[in-house]
Amino acid sequence: MADVLLTHSYHLPFDRKQLRKMQPYAPLGTLYAATALREQGISAAVFDSMLIDPIAEFPAALDRHAPLIVAIYEDDFNFISKMCLTRMRELVWELARMARGAGAIVIAHGSDATDHVQEYLRHGVDYVLCGEAEGTLAELCGLLLGLQPVGNVPGLKWLDADGAVAGSAIASPRNPAWARLPSPLRELIDLDPYRQAWTQAHGYFSANVVASRGCPFRCNWCAKPISGNRYQLRAATEVAFEIRELKELYGVQHIWFGDDIFALSHRWLSEFASALEANRCVLPFKIQARVDLMSESTVALLARAGCAEVWMGVESGSQKILNAMDKDIDADEIGTARDRLKRAGIRACYFLQFGYPGEGWHEIEATIRLLRATRPDDVGISLSYPLPGTEFYERVQEELGAKRNWTDSDDLCVMFTAAYTNEFYLALRDAIHAEVDSWRICSAESQDAAQALWRNVRQLEPVSRNPSATRFTGRPEPRSRSRAVVIPINQLTASFKEA
Repeated sequence: MADVLLTHSYHLPFDRKQLRKMQPYAPLGTLYAATALREQGISAAVFDSMLIDPIAEFPAALDRHAPLIVAIYEDDFNFISKMCLTRMRELVWELARMARGAGAIVIAHGSDATDHVQEYLRHGVDYVLCGEAEGTLAELCGLLLGLQPVGNVPGLKWLDADGAVAGSAIASPRNPAWARLPSPLRELIDLDPYRQAWTQAHGYFSANVVASRGCPFRCNWCAKPISGNRYQLRAATEVAFEIRELKELYGVQHIWFGDDIFALSHRWLSEFASALEANRCVLPFKIQARVDLMSESTVALLARAGCAEVWMGVESGSQKILNAMDKDIDADEIGTARDRLKRAGIRACYFLQFGYPGEGWHEIEATIRLLRATRPDDVGISLSYPLPGTEFYERVQEELGAKRNWTDSDDLCVMFTAAYTNEFYLALRDAIHAEVDSWRICSAESQDAAQALWRNVRQLEPVSRNPSATRFTGRPEPRSRSRAVVIPINQLTASFKEA
């Protein structure tokens, strides 16, 4: 039994793209919240919906633990949760319904709950907690269990007697104590299914760790409803010790750092590499970072620490689009970062984003040129996705219809008036993935398949344009003044043959 049963709404089989990838990771944010509760002497258990059917299995968990409180606490360190997918939202509402049917008070926390407080409160949730909520969750649960008034809990939202949203004076609190919390209690969930899934699909077991929370950079499309621009960094020695435990206790062979931004502090990275060496726990790991952080010295420290793969938010090869996004990087830095990582034996991978207002074929071909010139080891492709709280959202929200969120991470539906139709962007995505794959496979069949997909892009481009596409104005001129070499649309396939 437990006074508080925590869960989350991410279920891998509900997300077709992530199911194909089969790279499940434990819900660290949920486990950190459970750790915070236990630190305050509150009994807590976790129902992990990642790899088991939440609808079928949750009633048994409610019977087993008989909780007074159910906290549907999303993993703030899972970038999928930050995408606010409607399938996850619907699952929260179903879990809330079942929890209330079992007599529990229901608390919800997460990016989507923060953005849609009223909808959550009208679908079975009693309280929504905004901001960095580990400490405030413990405070709220303590008050509820002690039958005390809860109105002063920072970041708390509820419905008043008239059905209107009421809340505390502090709308979105921060938790400066997060970096000092103990490592998340992984023993609260069963890691064996994760190990089996990873081993069967990839031949090794990868686990997730976070060294930091938040990101201080201000890309205008990036939603930050939980931490804002605040950035917190854990002690390097503590992170190294957590990795050592994962290696020795759970047989973990690879680490995925779920940090929004890694390698921000050169001093911390040096301490981290030394701590890993001292603990004899250097493992290959994967991170997310920025191209402008990949200095020679930083790359050397990453290699020393065991870094095997860096995913960089490249977004576009067009300086015009990078400027419009407030990305604050120079397109010329991308190739430099890729070269440094390659020399260090670290895979360099790009996150790309298409469809941002102002991007036409000229800007898309700049991204294609960049890819062919730098040949990243892998790419992840998305379409511009307006989420509440961002400048991007504010500038396109009048165009948004009833559909304002993707169903799952493979939805890739443009919800404003982009330069092209969805069909074109999906064709572009498929062609880029096929070409990048062909560099690794190096077979005639893979090259033929990529060329066929590029022919499809060429055919779709002139007939897929939106004449009333959204355009932003008032952005600064591109910093890079070098004259671009244009790839005419009718030469696109030929360019691939030369690449």
